[in-house]
Amino acid sequence: MIEAFSQRRSSLALKLLLLSLFVFVTSVPSVEARIRRYRWEVKYEYRSPDCYKKLVITINGRTPGPTIIAQKGDTIVVELKNSLLTENVAIHWHGIRQIGTPWFDGTEGVTQCPILPGDTFTYKFVVDRPGTYLYHAHYGMQRQAGLYGSIRVALPDGESEPFSYDYDRSIILNDWYHKSTYEQAVDLSSKPFVWVGEPQSLLIQGRGKFDCTSSPSIGDGLCNASSPDCSPYTMTVVPGKTYRLRIGSLTALAALSFEIEGHNMTVVEADGHNIEPFVVKNLFIYSGETYSVLIKADQNPSRNYWMSSKVVSRNSTTPNGLAIFNYYPNHPRRNPPTVPPAGPLWNDLAPRLAQSNAIKSHQGYTLPPPLKSDRVIVLLNTQNSINGYRRWSLNNVSFNFPHTPYLIALKENLLHSFDQTPPPDSYDVANYDIYNVANNTNATASNSIYRLQFNTTVDIVLQNANTMNAYNSETHPWHLHGHDFWVLGYGTGKFDVNSDQKKYNLVNPIMKNTVPLHPYGWTALRIRADNPGVWAFHCYIESHFYMGMGVVFEEGIERLGRLPSSVMGCGATKAFYRP
Repeated sequence: MIEAFSQRRSSLALKLLLLSLFVFVTSVPSVEARIRRYRWEVKYEYRSPDCYKKLVITINGRTPGPTIIAQKGDTIVVELKNSLLTENVAIHWHGIRQIGTPWFDGTEGVTQCPILPGDTFTYKFVVDRPGTYLYHAHYGMQRQAGLYGSIRVALPDGESEPFSYDYDRSIILNDWYHKSTYEQAVDLSSKPFVWVGEPQSLLIQGRGKFDCTSSPSIGDGLCNASSPDCSPYTMTVVPGKTYRLRIGSLTALAALSFEIEGHNMTVVEADGHNIEPFVVKNLFIYSGETYSVLIKADQNPSRNYWMSSKVVSRNSTTPNGLAIFNYYPNHPRRNPPTVPPAGPLWNDLAPRLAQSNAIKSHQGYTLPPPLKSDRVIVLLNTQNSINGYRRWSLNNVSFNFPHTPYLIALKENLLHSFDQTPPPDSYDVANYDIYNVANNTNATASNSIYRLQFNTTVDIVLQNANTMNAYNSETHPWHLHGHDFWVLGYGTGKFDVNSDQKKYNLVNPIMKNTVPLHPYGWTALRIRADNPGVWAFHCYIESHFYMGMGVVFEEGIERLGRLPSSVMGCGATKAFYRP
């Protein structure tokens, strides 16, 4: 009996030991997430990124700003001091979904009040997925003043992508204006309307080359072709090695083609998602998009090669952007012996549409979309007039920001802060002619928003049309905050709800956060309204969004807890601010 009791006690002790070991093992993560802290100061400084001297916005004296490098699951903490003296600021973390932290999305007027001059604001969020992302100003048109940078999120240790490489690099492509954002804003808001025009230069990783002799009216000392600020960006490679090049575009206006002379590029990632690899000579990239391409340094190593960006979809006068693909041990400043690539024809739509259709989710990494949607929103993209001012509109409604950010207004029941009339879900499809200037170009302005039922599936169809100029339809890159969406398809002409839905790719559609809308065409997206918050969806062309080309979605706001008081302090929220 004593022996039996002893055996039972030993058995119980063993079970308790195993249970304690199980609890210990399951409670300790396999890879410990880190907290990565950054302390940034934002201010204006004189720089000459394309040899022309002007005020630019820097982070800790740099433009582009520091690259954030992290692993999946890490927490990013950025302490941001606004030293712009007379200007507010906010920073958007582009492609980071902000699950559980919508107030740190960084969209002034939507999720937070702006950061005032002299103030310090702390952003804190988790990077929940590996991939290539961006950050940039989201106040006025500050992005094009130089306030931007890269975010590179790696897999946890021990995990790997479905592709291999030796080295990891990042670059940002941009266009560059010599006018300040304030001058451009005044022009866009003038009557008669004054367009911003084509950019003066294209930058590769913050460097370009403006021809200082092209404009005799430039004042003495304003343009210096020998300035070290505008020496070409150089990417040094070791012969025989394979490089993952993460490419992001944050142009203010231009759609671009990017290529590396004599080298093919294998596209493997788009907006943080692995894709079925495909090979290109030149990559078409639209503002707000990110891609990873693999490049093998397998050409003649005795020389360097050109890296080149070119404006497409616009008959632009902007010269191509140039950088140097430097084969070690050649001197990094040694120019290639060849003429730089001319690039594709600016108005050849077919290869751009073909690339859009070629991007499919990688087998084994596909998250299938819901097979049906609960709601369809069709957004007609048009250029309009409101009281003689030129605007951009969706379904004849041009967007205005409210003085009180939507997230705070909805959570604190300050509904008087914005128009409660729902914006339209569609337009007069039967009678609207997308190929001609509208007979009536007048529109209305509103700051109303779309209320999405939580956890429902919503289709968004972007429909392009003619502008107020005859025979003209522009390319619009569209970005959604707080979400990735399934790209169900592209098409030309007017979207037909009956026939075109049957062509949707429901098998392996790529998920993205930014997508192009091609001239006189349509782009169909599907989202799941499962991230509580208020999220902007807008054209990424700076001047277009400034002129009203955007909407806002609300979903599951009642599921959010108390908002941090640090995002308040403007409009009707002044009484809620606690520094």
